[in-house]
Amino acid sequence: MARKKRTGDVSGAAKAPKALSSGSGASEAVATPAEVALAPSTLAAAAVVGVAFVWSYWPTLGELVAAWNRDPDYSHGYLVAPLAICFLWARRDLFPGFSGGRGWPGLVLLALALAIRAFAGLIRLDSLDGYSILLWAAGVVWLFAGPRVLGWSLPSVLFLAFMVPIPYRAERMLSLPLQRVAAKMSSWMLQFLGIPCFADGNVIRLAGYPLEVERACSGLRIFIGIVALAFAYIVLMRPPIWERLVLLLSVLPIALLANAVRIVGTGVCYHWASEEAARRFSHDTAGLVMIPLAAGMFALVLLYLRKLVFEVEVGDVGLLLKERGR
Repeated sequence: MARKKRTGDVSGAAKAPKALSSGSGASEAVATPAEVALAPSTLAAAAVVGVAFVWSYWPTLGELVAAWNRDPDYSHGYLVAPLAICFLWARRDLFPGFSGGRGWPGLVLLALALAIRAFAGLIRLDSLDGYSILLWAAGVVWLFAGPRVLGWSLPSVLFLAFMVPIPYRAERMLSLPLQRVAAKMSSWMLQFLGIPCFADGNVIRLAGYPLEVERACSGLRIFIGIVALAFAYIVLMRPPIWERLVLLLSVLPIALLANAVRIVGTGVCYHWASEEAARRFSHDTAGLVMIPLAAGMFALVLLYLRKLVFEVEVGDVGLLLKERGR
């Protein structure tokens, strides 16, 4: 498929903005929104709000850091905030500029963040408390920088969600169907390799021993990692809308296939080596390889899209004939 890119002459020069003429004939420059800087009072107020955030969210931040240290599947949390800042830098050419005055609707988001925090403390749901950071960040940006800057920074604000662990109940509810799908896919692949087996729920019945697909092997966390990778690619590379949709739709099949490869490797070790070898592969080797393997599959999807659709330039035929006739 070829994507057309029309080229041609641009008739006329771009019109410059009109300048306001004074009585002496001199022109006064009109400040655009991108040239408006934050007032010192605004910066001081933002600093106070930042200190209040650290004081208020310190226990929540401590819980997040403890989760990143305790669970290897969430150790990427240390990278989320720095990557969100990198997204802002990468999108600096789209920066709309600060709007004058206060974006008072941002107070609504701050109040909503406080309400969510209170509710999370009432039901003792740490993940919900962590997700309130997104609303707090959006409210502060809207309050001090305006709605245009909020829209510009929204990808970075949403990316902060990847640093918060999934609630246990939600993880369990999503993991159960994924475990069954992973067991079926893996049993089909093992049968293709000549290893007799069949899927029984989330258990693969091999000859002489069962191979259980546990909740940690459901593929949900691989799925979240690939979603984060696709999100980062879309923000940094800014592909067309159709390509974004294709990439997002490919995330689930990639995660399922990568997880099935992990389970198949474990089953092969069980069948041809020993239970100890299968355990070492499943918990050590596969844990290090799965995300790079899924990232490689994601890169293959991107390569296929690059080969599938390419740009061609469409020129003015009359202009080309005139050039040849000279």
